[in-house]
Amino acid sequence: MSRIGIKPVAVPAGVKVSLDGSTITVKGPKGELTRTLHSDMIVKVSDSEITVERPSEEKIHKSLHGLTRTLIANMIEGVTNEYSKTLLISEGGYKAAKKGKQVVLSLGYSHDVIVDEEPGITIDVPEPNKLVVRGVDKQRVGQVAAEIRAKRPPEPYLGKGIKYENEHIRRKSGKAGK
Repeated sequence: MSRIGIKPVAVPAGVKVSLDGSTITVKGPKGELTRTLHSDMIVKVSDSEITVERPSEEKIHKSLHGLTRTLIANMIEGVTNEYSKTLLISEGGYKAAKKGKQVVLSLGYSHDVIVDEEPGITIDVPEPNKLVVRGVDKQRVGQVAAEIRAKRPPEPYLGKGIKYENEHIRRKSGKAGK
């Protein structure tokens, strides 16, 4: 039995959940999310909680059981609290600036790197060396943060580049002297 899949998902006040076939829509104070779930999973929506059941003990259904429950829980968490990822730009004179709906990154290239905000995703620049990516969809927030990090990933010798706030960069020693 899936330990995660059998737990019911609590629906907080102010969040509306509607189920249409295998498509679930969650509306909350921060936004709205829609996702199509696997058609084999049995999702039951009541006023205060959502439960997910599987039709059989086949391996595919066991795999989808916990996944489906977690996807629904992440949707509810996103529309109530929002997700955020913080990126730090370290050393090397690299910096970021916000211009309207764009973020201009100076990353040591011959040109500035421009990142546009996607619908539903906001990118804040509280400091020149700090970026905060926010949104209701956990997967899209993580994807946008990963794409920004990929513009100049941290290198192991000096640690320069864009890294996540809680990421530890394993450093290498430079040349070994005589």
